[in-house]
Amino acid sequence: MVFAAPNEALARAEELLAADPSPLHASVAHQVIGIWQRDFGDTRLALAHLRRARDQASRADSPEREADVLATLGVALVHSGRTREGLAAFERGVARGSGHTRARVLFRRAYVWWVLGRHGEALEDVRRAIPVLRQADDVIWTARALTLRATVHLALGSVERADADFSAAERLWDTTGQEHDKADAVESRGLAAFRSGDVPAALRLLDEAEERYAKLGTPTFMLTIRRCEVLMAAGLATEALAEADAATAALDGIGGQSTRRAELLLVAARAARLADEPRTSLARAALAVRLFAGQRRTWYETHARLVLLEARVATGRASGRLVADAAAVAERLAAFGAPAAPEASLLAGRIALGLGWTADAERHLAVAARSRHGGPPLARMTGWAAQALRARAAGSARGVLEACRRGLDVLDDHRMTLGASELRARATAQGAELAALAQEASLVSGGPRRLLVWSERWRATVLTAPPTRPPADPALLSGMTAFREIAARAEEARTDGGRPVPALEREQRRLEREIRSRTLHMRGGAPGDGDRFDVGRLLRRLGDDVRLVELAVLDGRVQVLLCGQGRVRRFEAGLLAEAEREAEHVQAGLRRLAHPGAEARLPLVEAAGARLQELLLGPAAAHLGSGPVVVVPPGRLHRVPWALLPALRERVLSVSPSASSWLRASDTAPPPGGRQVLVRGPGLASGGAEVTELAERYGAAGAPGRAAPGVTAPVATTPGAPGTGAYRGPEGRTDGTPDRAEGAPGRTGRGLGPADGYGVPGGGAGALDRPVPRPSVLEGDAARVPRVLRELDGAALAHIAAHGTFRADSPLFSSLRMADGPLIVHDLERLDRSPYRIILSCCDTARFASVGADELLGLVTALLPLGTAGVVACSAPVNDAAVVPLMLALHKGLDAGLSLAEALRDARAALPGDAVHQATGWAFSAFGAA
Repeated sequence: MVFAAPNEALARAEELLAADPSPLHASVAHQVIGIWQRDFGDTRLALAHLRRARDQASRADSPEREADVLATLGVALVHSGRTREGLAAFERGVARGSGHTRARVLFRRAYVWWVLGRHGEALEDVRRAIPVLRQADDVIWTARALTLRATVHLALGSVERADADFSAAERLWDTTGQEHDKADAVESRGLAAFRSGDVPAALRLLDEAEERYAKLGTPTFMLTIRRCEVLMAAGLATEALAEADAATAALDGIGGQSTRRAELLLVAARAARLADEPRTSLARAALAVRLFAGQRRTWYETHARLVLLEARVATGRASGRLVADAAAVAERLAAFGAPAAPEASLLAGRIALGLGWTADAERHLAVAARSRHGGPPLARMTGWAAQALRARAAGSARGVLEACRRGLDVLDDHRMTLGASELRARATAQGAELAALAQEASLVSGGPRRLLVWSERWRATVLTAPPTRPPADPALLSGMTAFREIAARAEEARTDGGRPVPALEREQRRLEREIRSRTLHMRGGAPGDGDRFDVGRLLRRLGDDVRLVELAVLDGRVQVLLCGQGRVRRFEAGLLAEAEREAEHVQAGLRRLAHPGAEARLPLVEAAGARLQELLLGPAAAHLGSGPVVVVPPGRLHRVPWALLPALRERVLSVSPSASSWLRASDTAPPPGGRQVLVRGPGLASGGAEVTELAERYGAAGAPGRAAPGVTAPVATTPGAPGTGAYRGPEGRTDGTPDRAEGAPGRTGRGLGPADGYGVPGGGAGALDRPVPRPSVLEGDAARVPRVLRELDGAALAHIAAHGTFRADSPLFSSLRMADGPLIVHDLERLDRSPYRIILSCCDTARFASVGADELLGLVTALLPLGTAGVVACSAPVNDAAVVPLMLALHKGLDAGLSLAEALRDARAALPGDAVHQATGWAFSAFGAA
């Protein structure tokens, strides 16, 4: 009962002890309390109760009872760090017990051997125990033994054997009422899924196990360790570090197991290293090494020493002593049969290379490279990284590129098993070294074209794969609805009272965790090659007029790859770190200029733009020609307002996460029907005035002045705005059926024309008299997220005027404020097809989180893979009133058939010359190719 219903078992045992039981029954009661305290409470209390249980069993003159208690006591002693005493207790227990009891003692000693990392002894004891347990028809203990054997197999890398044992154990658990053990079986299946490379399944199963444990009130320290391992493999190292540290604090608070504390410290050390916090990693790993050594857990101690060495190297230390230490760790791990052995050999080889010890480096790297042909994806990538370093040391650029290609192919296959865009993006960090080695080799031997190919190979790779749609999960959908409601209430409380409501914010964070957790469970599609980047195709598409500028970063310096006129040229610009600092200064200046009275800062911001140009374009700025320019920056430069750079200020300018993404956007065909959507969210200082005027412009002139519920009524137009009135179609109409525009001919151009069914009344000489679809205008209560999403799906043009919020801590919760709460990136990912063109006249909508190798997460990057070919968005807070004329001028250009980039260039030029309007124009960028 102590595992099936632990709290009830504890109460029954205490009740029994209060009734002055016999020594035999008192022994059972003290043992139950000891187990409860050992696993769920204070190990010191556990040891006290278990010693009493042993003494009472001795008084009862029951060798079998005494043997059973000695086994429980042995486990508790080992978990408290007293390994020698624990193993001695097991020796006495094996000697005292017989038959069925001895088999149970052997199983628990096998568990202790596993805790100690002595896997051979664990397999031997469990091999002796299982036949006896089966013969006794002891279903529960047989299932436990099979689960343990599977776990040991996993530690040794034998996934198939582990799967067989887990499946057999699960069949047995289904015949019992042992809810704790059933939860443990689910956790074990999660571990098996992880070891086989299925990260989404692992996260789903571990979350399910956590829910089961929560119902039992069971602490989940081992589950946390396993979940942290999965999070690290998924590129979520910062989260893993936070979870491990929180669990360590909780464990210390209850006086919990010393063994678990050491394991949590080890996983925290690994997470800190991956999160680029080497000093934190150093501290955690050093403490873990001391604890494992005191507990005589050599297997774990050796793993902790590996992390300690990696942290020392990351802090800038390199010496012959570190090479020797890493080699010794690699030998011990190999002797244990640990899958981490190649990682240690790679570390030894990398340090030796840095010291110029080529012979030693070759020896260690050759050992590490053996793992490239088998095992889980990350182990194979370790092998290919070692092979690439060997080739570089031998001076073979071709060998470097082949090894990098093979290693990144492994990573691509791994990423495609991940359904969540966040996981796909973050997982690319594991290929950063391979991509950097390939870029370095191609720069030396392959010229600009090859460097461009490798720059594209790892840039914005998430956008090159078809997105995985979130599942039609009722729990996920209801969670998102609840999140929206709570977030709206929290925002309302902050607005009305000026201070947050802790209870609402706690619930909002809880719902965010639940939504994110469920989206991380999504599986990706089958691995495939996808579209490989073709330089020739890019150059043909660019022609002689358009220039594409792709910025690569090698050894901290910006390399400018200028594409156009049938060739690729390379120029060297400034240091990336200096450009990042300058970009932050520019952003600060734009924020100040959004408010009247900061005019004196305008020359400073313009001067900073000139410095940015020198750092980012260098001599390439003089070779841009006179035509349109497409800029492809690295992720760390996503906040640069490119229109501020003098060479780009008067140009048709667009930005793209990658050249491949731009090509795909240029190939994207607009949807039929030309349906338009205008959305106005609440709380804008300008009242979203451009939506009213745009509704007037896109409406059918002379139509009856009747408005449907939630749809803007006709208003007078501003001087120069085409049309005299507007009629909005019935609410909910989304079929895009064109209505006749009386007296409001549309103008055609290089954009969408009559063949597309896209027409906007603009007037002017030569305009065509043709049907014009009425726009859907959503504002007030009609601008609620479900309705907005229905209207956006498959639209030709969408304009959203709303407050935008960027979440650096959780970019997929970046949002646009609607009437019923935030519309978040997770909502947009549910669209079948996002709007062909979308204009976001909102603050911070072009801000992204740079994650993984060179990936971006945010509103714009969520739209591009879903069918959007062009976006206008803003990278800084802007003045609401100044946005209105910019947006009206932008739409005027679209009316004339211009692309988003052309229309935005003309709109900036049409703005008043004061500082507020100039800063507003620079803050907006056109993304894509529409």
